[in-house]
Amino acid sequence: MRKRELYDKCSERLSQAYPEAGTELHFSSPYELLVAVMLSAQCTDKRVNMVTPALFEAFPTVQDMATATPEQILPYIKSVSYPNSKAGHLAGMARMVCREFGGQVPQDMESMVTLPGVGRKTANVMLAVAFGANAMPVDTHVFRVSHRIGLAPERCTTPLSVEKELVKYFPEKLLSRAHHWLILHGRYVCTARSPKCGECCLNDVCSYHISKLCYIK
Repeated sequence: MRKRELYDKCSERLSQAYPEAGTELHFSSPYELLVAVMLSAQCTDKRVNMVTPALFEAFPTVQDMATATPEQILPYIKSVSYPNSKAGHLAGMARMVCREFGGQVPQDMESMVTLPGVGRKTANVMLAVAFGANAMPVDTHVFRVSHRIGLAPERCTTPLSVEKELVKYFPEKLLSRAHHWLILHGRYVCTARSPKCGECCLNDVCSYHISKLCYIK
């Protein structure tokens, strides 16, 4: 199957499987989304959504968080992964947003990745979800699913190389939606362990599933 045809089939079928695809993180402002995405690194959205209500009640604005120490933030996020590191990053991020960007979360990649604890994936999530840009964040789910299906070849060994491949073949207007399709598919069907190939809408075009069938034969 040609690459473009594979992408077209994935777009058609995943859009039907996840018609309401979007982030599962709870937020009401770019500041809250940035905090939630930073907390979600190597942590489930469900866990993040459990801790952010109390965190945002204590620090409702970026200015409030900017006045806090990591030690004051830590009790609110101690149940997420790497809480000490994330508490430091949140405090540093808030101070820098207030000091360098007038208290507004920046809306460009170059500025966002200067914030403590913010890498390319987090910045892309902000661009796609908070600011409505066409972006393709690559997390562990997107990375895994893209390789399994065959959207990304084996030579794409880094998140950035996978991002470039997906951006090349998905229509620009679908990038952000495709990001959510791949995340949800990886979270609920194409799981890291024991993927549910029998339930998958892509099993007839998926490189991983087809290779399994060939091996069994």
